[in-house]
Amino acid sequence: MYSSYLVDEQVKIGSSLSLFDFGIDVVYTLVMNTLVAKKTVLNVKMDKDVKEKAQQLAHELGLNLSLIVNASLKQFVERKEILFSKTYTMTPYLENVVRDAQADYKAGKNISPIFSNVEDAFEWLEK
Repeated sequence: MYSSYLVDEQVKIGSSLSLFDFGIDVVYTLVMNTLVAKKTVLNVKMDKDVKEKAQQLAHELGLNLSLIVNASLKQFVERKEILFSKTYTMTPYLENVVRDAQADYKAGKNISPIFSNVEDAFEWLEK
């Protein structure tokens, strides 16, 4: 398809460039034009520390921030919804409370009996 074009262009640019080299350049140019033509630049204002933390996290995952933003926007467009989520972690205080409660449960300490009605539960609590 490009063979006559390549020969004509080689003649125009001189014999210092081989037909093979020019063919690679044309393929590279065609591929890059196809890829780049589908891209645009998005300028977003954000807090500097948020950007730096996001870049660091993306880097730790082996990604770049552009990929993260693109994936988020694609998901937004496809689903027509946006999800805000935070992974919750326990504070050290809460970790201690849970650890103590688990130890009490294993020891059979600080455990209420099973009640068949509310009145019995209140009576047990008032002891």
